Amino acid sequence: MNILVTGAAGFIGFHLSQRYLKEGHTVVGLDNLNSYYDPRLKLDRLRILQAHKNFVPAIQDLADAKTLNKLFNQYRFDIVVNLAAQAGVRYSLEDPASYVNSNLVGFANLLEAARNYQTGHFVYASSSSVYGLNEKVPFSVEDNVDHPISLYAASKKSNELMAHSYSHLFRIPCTGLRFFTVYGPWGRPDMALFKFTRAILENKPIDVYNNGQMKRDFTYIDDIVEGVVRISYKKPEPNKNWNPMNPDPASSTAPYTIFNIGNNNSVELGVFIETLEKVLGRKAQKNLMPMQAGDVSSTYANIDSLQSVVGFKPQTDLTYGIEQFVNWYRDYYKV
Repeated sequence: MNILVTGAAGFIGFHLSQRYLKEGHTVVGLDNLNSYYDPRLKLDRLRILQAHKNFVPAIQDLADAKTLNKLFNQYRFDIVVNLAAQAGVRYSLEDPASYVNSNLVGFANLLEAARNYQTGHFVYASSSSVYGLNEKVPFSVEDNVDHPISLYAASKKSNELMAHSYSHLFRIPCTGLRFFTVYGPWGRPDMALFKFTRAILENKPIDVYNNGQMKRDFTYIDDIVEGVVRISYKKPEPNKNWNPMNPDPASSTAPYTIFNIGNNNSVELGVFIETLEKVLGRKAQKNLMPMQAGDVSSTYANIDSLQSVVGFKPQTDLTYGIEQFVNWYRDYYKV
């Protein structure tokens, strides 16, 4: 198949592209290589992908609708997986405009191209952050998510609504994936595991928010990729039992659905740090900090629908996952 992966030089996009290439598909990897974090990391990921004969790099921006449409016209994609977005909850407090351009304008351009060129399945990354003020755990796709507490989360909720409208109007099969705290080799430098590892190895203190009492459903990258691939091969069908008097938020009369992809195991940040300390063989110096604006105290994924539809449950052990990241980090940075 011809598959478009946007954000292909990013953390998840890189791993996903490798998996699709391994399975024999042609992957067009779109990325604008922005400088939100060290571009060297993105370029090195891209170099690995470019070594594969079936990988086609497309260095462009989703906000450029004209160029995007040319790409769709040339390749007539069977599957589109949109992982391109301005990431980060805290950064959305500093630069909201970048979230509007990437996560809203760019997303709308993708949906239009998918409509115009009859894309077979439109899959896109949402986020666990859409659960916002929800405190009922584990978070279920059947829960209402109308109370996001950051612009990043609001932009992801908006993506879900935009996708539904296009799915309803133009019958585009659309699947949204709410990722829960993804970690692993080639991870993002703005994520906790990367920042903590770097600081501990450099004998610098780490900032621990909410005094370490936050909980996260840490999900290893290989589990995320497995879930995305299985879901991308299975187009959603309209829910024939959908009840407008009691609407299910995760399905529709349109070919539209939403899944959580998480480890289904919420871990306290303090335990996460202790595990990292054991793997590194060093103790962390901790700056205990209050909760940051836009953050939530806990995330925890209900993955019943994921298991039911594609028969998969993420289950990578946290210690193993952290070991894999640390091994990569030491090798990449020669420390």
